[in-house]
Amino acid sequence: MKKIASLLILLVSISSWAQSTTRKLVWEENFNGKKLNEKVWNFETGDGCPNLCGWGNNERQNYTTSNLQINKGNLIITAAKNKDNYTSSRITTANKKEFLYGRIETRAKLPVGSGIWPAFWMLGSNIKTVGWPKCGEIDILEYIGKDPHKIFTSLHTQDSHGNTINTKKTTIDSIENGFHTYAIDWTKDKIEFFVDNSSVYVFQPEIKNENTWPYNQPFYFVINLAIGGNFGGPSVDDSIFPQQFIVDYIKVYQ
Repeated sequence: MKKIASLLILLVSISSWAQSTTRKLVWEENFNGKKLNEKVWNFETGDGCPNLCGWGNNERQNYTTSNLQINKGNLIITAAKNKDNYTSSRITTANKKEFLYGRIETRAKLPVGSGIWPAFWMLGSNIKTVGWPKCGEIDILEYIGKDPHKIFTSLHTQDSHGNTINTKKTTIDSIENGFHTYAIDWTKDKIEFFVDNSSVYVFQPEIKNENTWPYNQPFYFVINLAIGGNFGGPSVDDSIFPQQFIVDYIKVYQ
């Protein structure tokens, strides 16, 4: 029986390895240009008003195009404070690059300090017709400076959103040091989250319908660095600024 069990484990491992090696790189963003490629990316600017003031989370920053730079193959978003004004940047690939299923990976370096809230996430492409959270949201990477050494991986659906139960907080003592990889493996059955290639959370609801599983449609990317807000705040340590959220690459395998 032990030999059979060992053989089954080996076969499962070989199958998983074979599946991963047969995937092809279908898109990558290495930020190699001198400026952001706006054929792929959209800037979202302002404070969200009048329709979504504070970007729906009571965030403090005003998003600009000038807080984002491309330098030596890195996307750099800088959060800053000038007098009473906080500024940062937010970009998306809506209507330009959208994906359904696959392994999606980014390599990034986090900013630090109380009030900082960087994120790499995805929204359903039908958001303008059905709204949020019915469109679905995939938070591949969230970090809040007030709760250091922890990474949040979450999903928002009509069934569970805001303070969602579909979430995992993973403690990684060295997460603020240097670059780390953050990824999802997204299939028609489940979404599995990884940090530095280690699985940290699996979302696989038994009942899949429009309220629990909106993940059967294309999603687009969002990269932003928020300040304060319902999750990142409410308090902000003004002594930390400026802070930089640095993204090395994004890769999609299918």
